Amino acid sequence: MLFITSRQPTRNTEPELNTDFAFDLNNNASSRGFFCCRRLKKGKYEEIGSKAMLSEIKNAKYRQVLIYIHGFSNLPETVFGNAKEFQDLCNLKKDKEVLVIPVIWPCDNDLGIVKDYWDDQKSADQSAFAFARMFQKFMEWRNSATFNPDDDPCLKRINMLAHSMGNRVLRETLNNWQKYHMPSGLPLIFRNTFLVAADIVNESLHKGEPGELISHTSRNVVVYYASDDLALRASKVSNLKNAEASRRLGHSGPEDMDRTPKNVYAVDCDEVNTRYDPPKGHSYFRSGDKKGEPGVVFDHIFETILTGRVFPSEEFRKSSILGLGKG
Repeated sequence: MLFITSRQPTRNTEPELNTDFAFDLNNNASSRGFFCCRRLKKGKYEEIGSKAMLSEIKNAKYRQVLIYIHGFSNLPETVFGNAKEFQDLCNLKKDKEVLVIPVIWPCDNDLGIVKDYWDDQKSADQSAFAFARMFQKFMEWRNSATFNPDDDPCLKRINMLAHSMGNRVLRETLNNWQKYHMPSGLPLIFRNTFLVAADIVNESLHKGEPGELISHTSRNVVVYYASDDLALRASKVSNLKNAEASRRLGHSGPEDMDRTPKNVYAVDCDEVNTRYDPPKGHSYFRSGDKKGEPGVVFDHIFETILTGRVFPSEEFRKSSILGLGKG
């Protein structure tokens, strides 16, 4: 499995590639750069470099790519397991359609969920600098006549899925990308961006707010939320420490749909989230009642990836409720 990380290795061999890449799990400070790697097996990884990774993705038989940014308190092997589950579900639906590439940022390895939460917020913000460089490197590669000449362009469609605090990583990454690399504005590079159980305030996507850039870079932005998501309920309580009392985007969807850009959609997952992920109801976007069998949230995500339409039969629909036997 290919992956990208801002986690620092135990031994940094820059500028040479690290053929025996090992995560330093006790260091939750983001690297100043990013590493493009391959997971060979559990606990065994190698750094292959950005050019080799991008060329491999371009030449892969998959038609589309899904970049997956995980949530807080997830160590690498947990992320790989979740990404593999999503990849297997994609393959089950349609083989060689979607290639899943996880982006791993440095969650904390300390004991105690509250301490982890605050440490992870800082790591999420720090990682944004590295991942902004990642997107800039991708644009330089995509626009290169050497790697993508006119007669051999990269035609892969790119989708983004951010889960939980991964939405904070995405939001801050795009803000840093514009600030330091693209002051004239960000390009539209994602066909679909899926914000699942987003641990950011529910005004974030409003025009003029920090998350507005997500809609600038995406054809469609789909917010999946559930009011009984216990992990986000704890998040709201934790954020009172910083006088941030607003509800989370993953709890209520956007605060005011009239203030969000026209390409933002909201999907209520209240009927299935705790059924798929008891008791927290937080990771409900992969399997359904049984692991390895797609749930209705995954089905909606995958259908949107296939069609490029959030609600194909209703052009002007902006919101929906997902439940068993309906969508």
